[in-house]
Amino acid sequence: MHQQVLAQSRSASASSFWRDEALPFIESRSVGDGRRVCYARHSHETFSIGLIDSGASTYINGEHQCRVEAGTLVLMNPGDVHACNPIQNQPWAYRMLYVDAGWLSQLQDDLGMGGGGFRCFAPIMTRDPQLQSGFRRFHSVLIDDNADLLQKETAAVSFFSLLHERLGLEVGIPESDLKLQRAAEFIAGNYQRSLKLGEISLMAGVSPSSLIRAFKKQFGMTPHAYLTNRRVQFARAELRRGRPIADVALDAGFADQAHLQRAFKQLLAATPGHYRTGSRNVRHDTCQVSSR
Repeated sequence: MHQQVLAQSRSASASSFWRDEALPFIESRSVGDGRRVCYARHSHETFSIGLIDSGASTYINGEHQCRVEAGTLVLMNPGDVHACNPIQNQPWAYRMLYVDAGWLSQLQDDLGMGGGGFRCFAPIMTRDPQLQSGFRRFHSVLIDDNADLLQKETAAVSFFSLLHERLGLEVGIPESDLKLQRAAEFIAGNYQRSLKLGEISLMAGVSPSSLIRAFKKQFGMTPHAYLTNRRVQFARAELRRGRPIADVALDAGFADQAHLQRAFKQLLAATPGHYRTGSRNVRHDTCQVSSR
């Protein structure tokens, strides 16, 4: 029988991850009390979609910041810098799905929407009632121990086909500053070693001060934050494979396990151990975040 990682807690503030080695293209996270789970701005290599089940929170995606309430679906294209966090200690709960961009790109091709890679969705959120109910149905099947593999795969294709049907894709990929793109690609290709600002700016062909200002405007984070985020995303993928945390920390480019621990918790609102095993009770202190 294929192995699933799913652990539930009786605590209302529980946070749990769900994974199934037979469905490597998708992962789920459920949070019962979002006041206990706070994120710094970050991005994923996956496509992410989540449903606010109750309460309300602040949603940041790129330059957009808004209040989202129960029934809202939030969407993050791969690379979108985003965060969702509490509003003045108001309770809220949500479920997220993280979907491999390659798998979704293949579905786009099958639907006749392909264009040489993943095509981004235009909206960053929706309250479409068909998508709300579709998300709930799909999520229930996905984490159901009694549902077989074919049923789960069918449910995945059905929901994401509906998502493409109901929401529009971006007409075209926005043109980005080629120098900044070179800088981002250089960081992404060398994140496992120590990097200096001077070598990044030299590669991009801009001054260090110009790079920092322009990079943050373009990507929503500084070059250093971009580097840290890339290391955390690598660590996330390696932890899914069950590798020792200390080994993953060094391979990701962190000085030691403690550095990975701090960065992982800041960006993903979970410790590496919590993420790898699936669930634990989140501490009962309320987190404080800045809206900036």
